[in-house]
Amino acid sequence: MPDVVFSVDQSKSMRDQAVPGHNRWHPDIPPAVTVRPGQNIRVECKEWTDGQIGNNDSANDVRDVDLSHAHMLSGPIAVEGAEPGDLLVVDILDLGPVPQTQGPNCGEGWGYSGIFAKVNGGGFLTDYFPDAYKAIWDFEGQQCSSRHVPGVKYTGITHPGLFGTAPSAELLSRWNARERALIATDPDRVPPLGLPPLPENILAGTATGDLLTSIGQDGARTVPARENGGNHDIKNFTRGSRVFYPVYVDGGLLSGGDLHFSQGDGEINFCGAIEMGGFIDFHVDLIKGGMETYGVTTNPIFMPGRVEPRYSEFLTFIGVSVDHRDDTNHYMDATLAYRNACLNAIRYLEKWGYTGEQAYLILGTSPIEGRIGGVVDIPNACCSLFLPTEIFDVDIRPGGRGPQREDRGQVAVTS
Repeated sequence: MPDVVFSVDQSKSMRDQAVPGHNRWHPDIPPAVTVRPGQNIRVECKEWTDGQIGNNDSANDVRDVDLSHAHMLSGPIAVEGAEPGDLLVVDILDLGPVPQTQGPNCGEGWGYSGIFAKVNGGGFLTDYFPDAYKAIWDFEGQQCSSRHVPGVKYTGITHPGLFGTAPSAELLSRWNARERALIATDPDRVPPLGLPPLPENILAGTATGDLLTSIGQDGARTVPARENGGNHDIKNFTRGSRVFYPVYVDGGLLSGGDLHFSQGDGEINFCGAIEMGGFIDFHVDLIKGGMETYGVTTNPIFMPGRVEPRYSEFLTFIGVSVDHRDDTNHYMDATLAYRNACLNAIRYLEKWGYTGEQAYLILGTSPIEGRIGGVVDIPNACCSLFLPTEIFDVDIRPGGRGPQREDRGQVAVTS
């Protein structure tokens, strides 16, 4: 059994834990615990919004979620002997929802996915789905299903959405400068181009007083991935994976959370994965001077594990970098191309009776594979979305009698 180095009572806010976690990146957040290289550890995690989303049939909580609290991270965890320039080697031994528990807290036998409102973060297709929606997913072993999205059941690739090391003061300053410069190019954009430091609802572990105030003024929000790792949302970041994190401060200060039961490539709904609280087991070690030795300086690298669902048949949707709403060609825009691949898949699933929102959430939560087909054939980038057909209770492949439309209800909506 790994040593439990960060424990969570799922019935309490992260703020009320015996040792609280944090929700900003900053080098001065005090470590919650110190571990040694070679140690196996267990880290327990809260769901990323700290319990703002409930197991119910209304999306009002998704519409009204306060993102200033996010993400709730467990840690920081200091590693003995870690120094700037090292690589922190993290093996994911195991992870999952709260073990052997059914209850009211996210991760206790259930999770959720949501389409965020455009005015509150939005998502990959926010111009097409500007309002808030939600689906609750029930866990049964490694599989999940939803009363809000009937007709699908799939095996998830359980993984952490977010883990990383603390930035140095110099790196944090660079983050803030470049992100503020980006925001300044269109400061009134909805959704915004970025999230600058925000003192409101700051949580910084055991920091208090002037230290807490300082962290609130400069601490980086946890929404994007950055050089330290952070919110990668890579679905293959699962059991058996080995991650090499750059170390920027003494101790490394590893933190994370945002556990996902299942997710497709891109987590396209923004809250597109099936979110949950739970646990993750690590083995930690160090490569001294590894950043320079291996040239790993601007992002982690990782070796994916061999654990994934054994789906063998896919229906693949293609997208190119053309905005079909006004027939405008964009030059080699892979983001637009992948967006079109997603939209093409949604239109296809609507023929089988799924609402657009249900189809959108299927793509966010199921183990779809997103791939870049080409970024050299001017003017159109080409991307593809591989949708496993075996997750459906009907044969959705073209042919035969054609689409058999069924009334499949709707996801949870706002009132």
